[in-house]
Amino acid sequence: MTEPVKASLHPSRDGHRIGVLTLDSPASLNALSLPMIQALQRELDRWEQDPTVVCVLLQGAGEKAFCAGGDIRSFYYRRQESEQALFGYARDFFEQEYRLDHHIHRYAKPLICVVDGICMGGGIGLFAGAGFRVVTEKSLFAMPEVTIGLYPDVGASWFLSRMPGRLGLWLGLTGARFNGADAIGLGLADHAIASGARGELLPRLAALPWSADADGRRDQIDSLLGSLCASSSLPAPVILPRQARIDGLMAGRTLQGVLDRLFDAELDEASLVAARETCRGGSPISRAILWRQYWQARRQSLTEVFADELALSVNCVLKGDFVEGVRALLIDKDRSPRWQAPQPGSDWLDAFYRWPEGKNPLTP
Repeated sequence: MTEPVKASLHPSRDGHRIGVLTLDSPASLNALSLPMIQALQRELDRWEQDPTVVCVLLQGAGEKAFCAGGDIRSFYYRRQESEQALFGYARDFFEQEYRLDHHIHRYAKPLICVVDGICMGGGIGLFAGAGFRVVTEKSLFAMPEVTIGLYPDVGASWFLSRMPGRLGLWLGLTGARFNGADAIGLGLADHAIASGARGELLPRLAALPWSADADGRRDQIDSLLGSLCASSSLPAPVILPRQARIDGLMAGRTLQGVLDRLFDAELDEASLVAARETCRGGSPISRAILWRQYWQARRQSLTEVFADELALSVNCVLKGDFVEGVRALLIDKDRSPRWQAPQPGSDWLDAFYRWPEGKNPLTP
C-alpha cells in the first residue's frame, strides 16, 4: 500500500535541507483523508524541530488537483456502523484536520504551498494558512459545502469574513468558483508562477543561501517567487470584476432578506445565475450556519473560530444535513437531497454550537 503523502528531504547548497510534502492520491484528486492529515501533521512536527530543515514545500501529485476537498464518503459509511462510530470518526477527523490547519497558520518555518489545479474545501484549509501561497494559471478554487449539507469550514469562517465587501459571503452561500487572479485579489494567495515552472521551484530553493535569520529567509523566498512571477499568464479574474453587483445582491441585515433579493434578482450573466441556483439548491441549515459564522468570526481569533467550527462540523454530521448531502451527491448520486428545514427561532442553531459530550477539545 502506498503512502498517501510523500515526504522527502532535499539538500541545499550550504548543507541545509528543504522538506517536500506531496499529497499523493491523484485518482481521488488528492482528497484529504484522515491518514493524510496524520501524515502531514507528523512530518510538519518533525521538521519544525529539526534545525537542518529550513523550509517546507507543500504540493499535490498529478496534473489535475492540489486537493479537491475532504474524503467525505467515509462519513456515510460510518453512519452505517453506529451513531457512536459516526461521532468518534467525525470528532477525530475534524479535530485533527483543524489542528493541522491551525498549525500551518502558525508554522515556525517558511511553508510554501503551490496550488496547480483544483483546490476546494479541505484543500483551501491547507493552503490558506501557508506563509507563501502560490497559484498558477490552472488554479481553480471553491468552497462548495452548501451543496453537501456542511458549511465553509477549515478556518473559512475567519478568512471569508475578511475578504473585500461581501465577496466572502457570496463565495460561501453559492459555492462559486474562482481562479488564481481572484485568489490574489481576495487576499487568499500571494504569488503566481506558471504551471510549467513548478519543477524549477525546488532546485531554485536549494540554491539559496540559508544562513540568514528568519526574516532574511522569508525575504529571499519572496524574491525567488517574485523572479518566477507569472501573473500576466493568469486568466482574468471572474469574481473581482463583479464585486459591485455581488455586494448589491448580498446587501441586507438578515439572511432571509439577502436570499429573497438574490432569488428574485434579474441576472443576465451565466456565472451569477449558476451560483444563485447552487445556493437555492443548497442546505438551508448550511446557509444559516454560514450567515452566523460570517458575522461572528469577524470578532473572533483564529483559535476561537476553529473551536466553533469543530462543534458545528460534528453536529452537522450527527444531526444536520451532512450525511444526507454525501448520500445524494456521492453515494446514490441522485442529486436529490432531503434537506431539513430550520426551526423557528434561534435555539436550534445555538444547539449546533454546543459540543455533544464533555468539553470541546479545541476550546481555548
